[in-house]
Amino acid sequence: MSVAEAATLADVIRVQAKARGDSIALVFEGRDTSYKSLDSNANRVANGLIALGVKPNERIAYLGKNSDLFIELLIGAVKAKVVTAPVNWRLAAPEIAFIVDDAKAGILFVGPEFVDLVRSLQPQLPSVRVVMTMEGGAPEWQDFAAWRDAQSDSDPNIATTRDDVAIQLYTSGTTGKPKGAMLSHQNFLSLLRIGGTDANPDWNVWTADDVSLVAMPVFHIGGVGWTVFGLYHGAPRA
Repeated sequence: MSVAEAATLADVIRVQAKARGDSIALVFEGRDTSYKSLDSNANRVANGLIALGVKPNERIAYLGKNSDLFIELLIGAVKAKVVTAPVNWRLAAPEIAFIVDDAKAGILFVGPEFVDLVRSLQPQLPSVRVVMTMEGGAPEWQDFAAWRDAQSDSDPNIATTRDDVAIQLYTSGTTGKPKGAMLSHQNFLSLLRIGGTDANPDWNVWTADDVSLVAMPVFHIGGVGWTVFGLYHGAPRA
């Protein structure tokens, strides 16, 4: 299988891990992650989610800023056929609580900037049975890296199709309550495949030497979409 033949986001990382495993996939705050490590860590996340009882097509939520760990979480969830719902951290607390509850997320992953906020919101999050911190800061909750590293790195190989939901992104709710937009793997891959062809202008032709900077937040398609776009075309993150 080639990247162009990948049916899911998980397949994209599987292919890149085999084809260029030692190449850098993610660069974040001094941490370099190869494609092979990203694939292995995603496997651990997938197995961890399964062990926590998260079923296929269920939602998990992420409230945090851009991080390489979010990409591990996203790809790991995809490998477990679980849907990630990144939450807009710019919203007011009641709106954040609404999104997590609307997604019926059983697990909430929290970045360090929002630990205190989630502590205050817990009574308003009836669906959440586990809270996990992405970078510590809350002794009452498990740390993401420690949880991830305790899992098997074997790929669970759960059957997933291009029509399955890959991610659930929420609108800002300016004219009402935020609404969850469900993007399938096919939705994502249709966007990813527009780059790197001879028909594209020079600015949109990607090579393995390119590095792309992700400035948009990952709760927005401009952030998560651009990140996955770079991984698809073999461009390291920065």
